[in-house]
Amino acid sequence: MNYADSLGARAKSCERALRGASAQIKNSALAAIEKALREGTEEILAANALDLEAAVENGISPVMTDRLRLDEKRIAGIADGVADVIRLDDPVGETVSGSVRPNGMRITKVRVPMGTIGIIYESRPNVTVDAAALCLKAGSAVILRGGKEAYNSNKCLCEIMRRAIGSAGLPEDTVQFVDDTSREVTNQLMKCQYLDLLIPRGGAGLIRAVKENAAVPVIETGVGNCHVFVDETADPEMAVNIVDNGKTQRPSVCNAVESLLVHERIADTVLPMIKARLDGHNVEIRGCERTRAILGDCVVPATEDDYAAEFLDYIISVKVVKDVDEAIAHIEKYSTGHSECIVTGSLANAEKFKREVDSAAVYVNASTRFTDGGMFGLGAEIGISTQKLHARGPMGLRELTTVKFLIDGEGQIR
Repeated sequence: MNYADSLGARAKSCERALRGASAQIKNSALAAIEKALREGTEEILAANALDLEAAVENGISPVMTDRLRLDEKRIAGIADGVADVIRLDDPVGETVSGSVRPNGMRITKVRVPMGTIGIIYESRPNVTVDAAALCLKAGSAVILRGGKEAYNSNKCLCEIMRRAIGSAGLPEDTVQFVDDTSREVTNQLMKCQYLDLLIPRGGAGLIRAVKENAAVPVIETGVGNCHVFVDETADPEMAVNIVDNGKTQRPSVCNAVESLLVHERIADTVLPMIKARLDGHNVEIRGCERTRAILGDCVVPATEDDYAAEFLDYIISVKVVKDVDEAIAHIEKYSTGHSECIVTGSLANAEKFKREVDSAAVYVNASTRFTDGGMFGLGAEIGISTQKLHARGPMGLRELTTVKFLIDGEGQIR
């Protein structure tokens, strides 16, 4: 038995206890985790400092280092996220539908735990706690394989959570940490026979590697080439605010804006306004010929790769389009199916955009930065699914469960 299968076997041994755990028991374990995280702030900061030091030595960019950094406020926010999960209704045992057949059999469809979930993710230590809390509340064991950049932070967080879970009477192996970040072990996890579901959360390279190599069911998450289309009827100041927020509020996350489309009839007015705001954050603009004609040679000529890119940095691609149809066609060609926005004063164009753009989240006059489990009222999230089967968009508790049918009879035979 290889390393990943040994973790899987231990996780599998927890499933019966988790299936039988009441909402009260699971919430008690989560409350213990929340308390332990708050009390362990100094321990977590010390571990995170080791990761930050290594990031500097390895030349990791400031934007990516920000994803890694923890401070007292962020740790408190992580603990708050656990408290939010406690307040959510437990989906396990929820009746999805029910019927009585002509022969008298009563058939009930109910939500049940997924079983054992593996999660492979990059950089952000908060994912460690979010994933563990959600999986525990949904009644599943979880195996966490974080990026090597956050190794010390993730290990510390997992150790704290495991102790807290054990103190609440559930198996510590409900949450397990892959402490070997080698490619070999990652490949083992992708093929682990004990996993019911594998979720990659990170950049395009990670998600592609998991999709191509996994031998277990995978939910694709995270890659976000998100667009904002500024229609000819848009309020210019609203457009500036939405683009600025989407691009600069936190550029290293998947719901940040990467691509801007502007209607040709408003481009001469709104593009200089947007550039002036983005200049305050030193955002590099990569634009089409019309964009360069309006804004000057400071704009880098955009390539096909730029329009398809998830920059996760202070860079944005820009194209001037003739109408809403060209904007939708551009999005259809380059989008990763995450989040798209139209800024418009036209109800007809707003409805057309919502109807024809095929992404997990489609906005009218609001920032794509809201694509988030907490912002959508789901509590913490496991990721943003950009696929269509089983789950799409922010994945909260219900998306981490499956269903089964319960059939009650009185001796019926076929």
